[in-house]
Amino acid sequence: MSAAGGPPAESILHGLPPILDSGVRMLILGSFPSPASLAAQRYYGHRQNQFWRLLGALFDEPLGELDYPDRQRCLLRHRVGVWDVYRCCRRQGALDSAIRSPESNDFSRLPVDAPLLQRVCFNGQTAGRLAARFQGLGYETRILPSSSPAHTLAFTSKLERWRAALL
Repeated sequence: MSAAGGPPAESILHGLPPILDSGVRMLILGSFPSPASLAAQRYYGHRQNQFWRLLGALFDEPLGELDYPDRQRCLLRHRVGVWDVYRCCRRQGALDSAIRSPESNDFSRLPVDAPLLQRVCFNGQTAGRLAARFQGLGYETRILPSSSPAHTLAFTSKLERWRAALL
């Protein structure tokens, strides 16, 4: 409860640093890390999120069996970066629909930090709201079905759509 007797004020949550290097050719942008991801300080840290399973199937790599630093190295070896569209926001729970007062990450350094970047893929519709912004900067864009367990599309259908967009 707040001092005024109403519901507690939502604190500002801060996202994670990007997985990015100068060899990245494709960037996958989510909306904002889940509470499980923030607690673990890892992208897609909720065990039911299908992100690592999807990319593991696409790259024929055992991503789900690797520790997090090895997952990051594997992504970069495949020239894929990961980040989120929002650097901070207020949110109770994990749903994108609960995001309040979001502030975008600063993407102005992408041409310097990832000079080979060509394609930006968005993990779900919330992140995909920024697609036009990246198209305006000259990047190819794709909006992917969300890897979240809240998006109930069958895994095989998600994989088919991810494969078409990423490969």
